Amino acid sequence: MENLIVEATRSSPAIRFDAEQRCLRLSGESYPENAAAFYAPVFAWLKAFLVTLAPGAAVRVELDIQYLNSSSTKVMLNLLDLLEQAAQDGTPIAVEWYYDPDNEAMLECGQDFSEELTALDFHLMERS
Repeated sequence: MENLIVEATRSSPAIRFDAEQRCLRLSGESYPENAAAFYAPVFAWLKAFLVTLAPGAAVRVELDIQYLNSSSTKVMLNLLDLLEQAAQDGTPIAVEWYYDPDNEAMLECGQDFSEELTALDFHLMERS
C-alpha cells in the first residue's frame, strides 16, 4: 500500500501516513475552508489501510495539532472514532496527542478525546 503524504498549508496540517511503519502523523493547524473535503482522502486511505493490517499489528498515531477549528474538531473526532472501532475490533492503537503547555485549548481538546475514546491507548504528550 502506498503512503499518504500531504504537505501542510497555512490552513491545513501536514499528513504523513506510513503504511509499512504503521505510523499515522498529522501536524500543524487545521482550519481548511471545507474540512470534510480536505479530509476525505485521509478517511479513504485510513479505511483501506486498516483492512490490510495483519491481526495484532500495532498502529501508532501522532497528532501534533496546534489549532483545530470547529469543523476540523468534528472531523478529528470522526477520524478517532474510526480508529476506536479498529481498536475495539482488536487492533492495538496508540495515540500520542502533542500539545504546547501554553495552549490550554489543545490540551483540553486532547483530554476530551482521551476520555471519550476508551479503546485507544491515548497519551497526552507535552511538547517541550
